[in-house]
Amino acid sequence: MKTISIIIPVFNEEATIRKVFKKVYQASTSGFEKEFIIVNDGSEDTTERVIRKIKLDFDNVILLKHNKNKGKGKAIRTALKKATGELIIIQDADLEYNPENYQDLIKVYQEGSPVVYGSRNMNPKRKGYTHYVWGVKFLSKIISVLSGQKITDAYTCYKLFRKDILKNLFLESSGFEIEAEITVRIIKKGYNIKEVPIDYFPRTFKEGKKINVKDGIIGLYSIFKFWFKN
Repeated sequence: MKTISIIIPVFNEEATIRKVFKKVYQASTSGFEKEFIIVNDGSEDTTERVIRKIKLDFDNVILLKHNKNKGKGKAIRTALKKATGELIIIQDADLEYNPENYQDLIKVYQEGSPVVYGSRNMNPKRKGYTHYVWGVKFLSKIISVLSGQKITDAYTCYKLFRKDILKNLFLESSGFEIEAEITVRIIKKGYNIKEVPIDYFPRTFKEGKKINVKDGIIGLYSIFKFWFKN
């Protein structure tokens, strides 16, 4: 049976990681067997205890750990070394995304698109902070102008790829700028990114939202850095 590796970077998500994992575990993946790779990125709360219990309670779970917080990008790169699935998808450890959308992305992959993004900006039912929404649209527009390929949500968590594509990008980023790097490198490799609308349930800073304006500035820099880098 074909396998999809679901990469879950986690940093201080003791309140949500088990709820998220149960949704991921139960979600349909259109016939693909699931491999779960959870990376504890230096959490300082009880996240480690929670994910160790997840490992005991569920099958096909691989636990990896950073002793210090190194960022989402580094967590993804760490997980890639252990991934064995034909497909890779990334899942945040909060409750902003709906794993039931996996099947929507996989369907498009099975129709012939090797790279599929779940866009929060196509037919959105809910939106987050206004400056975040416009920030993502701005960064996505920059990539669209540079590449000539229309991208509505370059910073979406839900990115689905064939494993060989992602591993051959030779990623460098450690923080949230990994989203910009992945998108730019994929386009420069000649792949067309197919987008599908997904559900999105944005959380507040009080609820633990981590990305900030500084990450947007770094993201803008990263777009140009990787676009003009050989």
